Amino acid sequence: MKPLPHTPDLLAVAPRVIWFEPPETALADPVRFLAYVMTYGTAEDVAIVRRHVGDEGFREAIAKAPPGILDARSWAYWNVMAGNDPPPPMPRRHIPG
Repeated sequence: MKPLPHTPDLLAVAPRVIWFEPPETALADPVRFLAYVMTYGTAEDVAIVRRHVGDEGFREAIAKAPPGILDARSWAYWNVMAGNDPPPPMPRRHIPG
Protein backbone atom coordinates (compact mmCIF):
# COMPACT_ATOMS: atom_id res chain seq x y z
CA MET A 1 0.00 0.00 0.00
CA LYS A 2 1.32 3.42 -0.85
CA PRO A 3 2.09 5.87 1.98
CA LEU A 4 -0.76 7.97 3.34
CA PRO A 5 -0.51 11.73 2.88
CA HIS A 6 -0.39 13.91 5.97
CA THR A 7 -3.53 15.85 5.08
CA PRO A 8 -5.51 17.76 7.72
CA ASP A 9 -8.41 15.29 7.52
CA LEU A 10 -6.23 12.18 8.00
CA LEU A 11 -4.24 13.91 10.75
CA ALA A 12 -7.59 14.55 12.49
CA VAL A 13 -8.73 10.91 12.17
CA ALA A 14 -5.44 9.45 13.41
CA PRO A 15 -5.69 10.45 17.11
CA ARG A 16 -9.30 9.27 17.28
CA VAL A 17 -8.37 5.72 16.29
CA ILE A 18 -4.75 5.48 17.52
CA TRP A 19 -4.85 7.71 20.59
CA PHE A 20 -1.60 6.48 22.12
CA GLU A 21 0.87 7.83 19.54
CA PRO A 22 1.37 10.97 17.44
CA PRO A 23 -0.76 11.20 14.26
CA GLU A 24 2.31 11.23 12.02
CA THR A 25 3.49 7.95 13.54
CA ALA A 26 0.01 6.43 13.16
CA LEU A 27 -0.08 7.31 9.46
CA ALA A 28 3.41 5.89 8.82
CA ASP A 29 2.10 2.30 8.56
CA PRO A 30 -1.00 2.45 6.31
CA VAL A 31 -2.10 -1.18 6.82
CA ARG A 32 -1.90 -0.84 10.61
CA PHE A 33 -3.66 2.54 10.49
CA LEU A 34 -6.51 1.09 8.41
CA ALA A 35 -6.84 -1.84 10.81
CA TYR A 36 -7.41 0.64 13.64
CA VAL A 37 -9.87 2.62 11.49
CA MET A 38 -11.79 -0.59 10.74
CA THR A 39 -11.97 -1.35 14.47
CA TYR A 40 -12.42 2.04 16.14
CA GLY A 41 -13.36 4.48 13.39
CA THR A 42 -16.75 6.10 13.01
CA ALA A 43 -18.63 6.03 9.71
CA GLU A 44 -17.27 9.53 9.09
CA ASP A 45 -13.69 8.40 9.79
CA VAL A 46 -14.11 5.50 7.35
CA ALA A 47 -15.50 7.86 4.68
CA ILE A 48 -12.54 10.22 5.09
CA VAL A 49 -10.00 7.42 4.84
CA ARG A 50 -11.84 5.81 1.91
CA ARG A 51 -11.40 9.05 -0.09
CA HIS A 52 -7.64 8.51 0.18
CA VAL A 53 -7.31 4.73 -0.23
CA GLY A 54 -10.52 3.62 -1.95
CA ASP A 55 -12.15 0.25 -1.43
CA GLU A 56 -8.99 -1.45 -2.69
CA GLY A 57 -7.03 0.01 0.22
CA PHE A 58 -9.49 -1.49 2.69
CA ARG A 59 -9.34 -4.87 0.90
CA GLU A 60 -5.55 -4.81 1.07
CA ALA A 61 -5.59 -3.81 4.74
CA ILE A 62 -7.94 -6.62 5.75
CA ALA A 63 -5.83 -9.12 3.79
CA LYS A 64 -2.65 -7.95 5.57
CA ALA A 65 -4.13 -7.00 8.95
CA PRO A 66 -1.70 -7.37 11.83
CA PRO A 67 -2.81 -9.61 14.70
CA GLY A 68 -4.30 -8.13 17.83
CA ILE A 69 -6.00 -5.04 16.38
CA LEU A 70 -9.32 -6.10 14.86
CA ASP A 71 -11.94 -7.64 17.12
CA ALA A 72 -14.05 -10.57 15.88
CA ARG A 73 -17.02 -8.40 14.90
CA SER A 74 -14.90 -5.94 12.90
CA TRP A 75 -12.99 -8.83 11.30
CA ALA A 76 -16.22 -10.47 10.13
CA TYR A 77 -17.77 -7.21 8.87
CA TRP A 78 -14.76 -5.96 6.93
CA ASN A 79 -14.11 -9.35 5.36
CA VAL A 80 -17.69 -9.48 4.09
CA MET A 81 -17.26 -5.92 2.77
CA ALA A 82 -14.09 -7.09 1.00
CA GLY A 83 -15.92 -10.03 -0.58
CA ASN A 84 -14.44 -12.68 1.71
CA ASP A 85 -17.52 -14.61 2.79
CA PRO A 86 -17.02 -16.64 4.87
CA PRO A 87 -14.12 -14.73 6.38
CA PRO A 88 -10.77 -16.45 6.85
CA PRO A 89 -9.49 -17.08 10.38
CA MET A 90 -8.40 -13.97 12.26
CA PRO A 91 -4.68 -13.23 12.33
CA ARG A 92 -3.09 -14.65 15.45
CA ARG A 93 -0.08 -13.59 17.43
CA HIS A 94 2.66 -16.19 17.57
CA ILE A 95 4.58 -16.22 20.82
CA PRO A 96 7.74 -18.31 20.60
CA GLY A 97 8.48 -20.87 23.23
